[in-house]
Order: sequence, then C-alpha cells, then structure tokens
Amino acid sequence: MTVDELNGHLSSHWPEVRQQLLDGQYTPQPVKQVLIPKPDGGSRTLGIPTVVDRFIQQALLQVLTPMYDPGFSEHSFGFRPGRNAHQAVRQAKEYISQGYEWVVDIDLEKCFDRINHDILMGRLARRISDKRILRLIRRYLQAGVMVNGVVQERYEGTPQGGPLSPLLSNILLDELDQELEQQGHKFCRYADDCNIYVRSERAGERVMETIEGFLWKRLKLKVNRQKSAVARPQQRQFLGFSFTCAAAAPKAVCQ
Repeated sequence: MTVDELNGHLSSHWPEVRQQLLDGQYTPQPVKQVLIPKPDGGSRTLGIPTVVDRFIQQALLQVLTPMYDPGFSEHSFGFRPGRNAHQAVRQAKEYISQGYEWVVDIDLEKCFDRINHDILMGRLARRISDKRILRLIRRYLQAGVMVNGVVQERYEGTPQGGPLSPLLSNILLDELDQELEQQGHKFCRYADDCNIYVRSERAGERVMETIEGFLWKRLKLKVNRQKSAVARPQQRQFLGFSFTCAAAAPKAVCQ
C-alpha cells in the first residue's frame, strides 16, 4: 500500500483497527529490510514498517514525546524537537575552547540493531501504566523482518526506519546521559554518537574504560573499539565535522 492510498484504506478499515488497538489485540506486520550503503564500505540496515504501522507509530510518538523529551539531558541532540546536529557541534566547539582538548569518541556497535528488548521495556514500564501500550510497543520491537520475501524473527534491536525507533533509542540511552552527568563530564550525544571532552589523554583512557563497562553491564551495548578512540578533537570527526583551531567546518572544506 502506498502513502497516497492510506486515507482511503483507513476510511474503510479504521474502526476495526481502532478496536484491535483498544482491545490490545493489534498485531503489526513485518518490516521491510532495506540496506543503505555507508561511506566506510559497510551498510546500515533499515526496517521500513507498512504505511498503516507507520501511522500508528506516529500516533504513539506524538503522545510519548511530550512525556519523555522534557526529561532528557540537555547534552542529547539527536532526534529531538528543536535540536539538531549543528547545536551539538557548537557545544563541542565550546568545550574545546574551554580547554577540554582531548575527546573520548565513542561509537556504539550496531546500537539500533542490538538494543535489548527486555531492558528497554523495563525502562518504558517505569512511566507507562497502560499495559496495552506496552504490549503494542513490544510487538513492534518483535515484528519480523521481510528479507527477499521471507519473514525472519527478531529478538533484539529497534531498526531505524519507523517513526518510533529514534525515541525508543533515546529513552534507553538517556541512562548513559544520566551516568555521564552524575560523573560531571562534558559531553555531546547525537543518537548513538557520543563525544566526551576531557583535559588529558590519561583521563580520557579512564573514561573510555569506565563507560565501556557501564554500557555493557547496564544496557548490554558494546563499544566498537575500531571506530572509537581517545584523541585530540582535530584528529576525529563529529557528525561530519572536523575541528581546527577550536573552530568547526564541514568536512568537505576542512583541510
């Protein structure tokens, strides 16, 4: 079904879908797997829900965002109303100008594909009392993936491609933000990209080890050591930007 056909479909079928939702009986359809090439030669896996499921996910998003977003960290910039990558880069630039001249650049290994469903649902249950909503979200997490016409079961992850996925990842990673704030760190996080700014290489190594342990113990997420590093900001890129002389410029024009 195309997006243009959705209105006509809902005109005929919405009472039935609505009742299934109210009864807690609605079952999402499998998502369609789409592979998007990445600059490093790899690929990013998207899971595209049907147009009806995108419609329902958008409804969930519009209710859940006002519940959760106001409590998120001011250092979280990804997939949030009124926040963007340029703000994250400006904040990083400010940290560097304050003398935090080492960065702990953390890349989470396939974060969206590895999110633990039980841990995420536990976080959601702290705020959401309606069991029907919790059951519906779990069903979206566990909806199969259509690969070359064959449905494969899914036991972890919340693949990018649906409206709800970014919010769910922020809800889980907010625990990382809280940990960094409690430790008094200067950091910027945009989705699964997190940069922590420190004053020395030695401090950076300590932070890397501590946060790597925290992520695995509390969230069952792994740090990709090949793509993560403790380095000078000028040696790394953050959200497609490089830093030179405490100034940020797009990678395409930065030497």
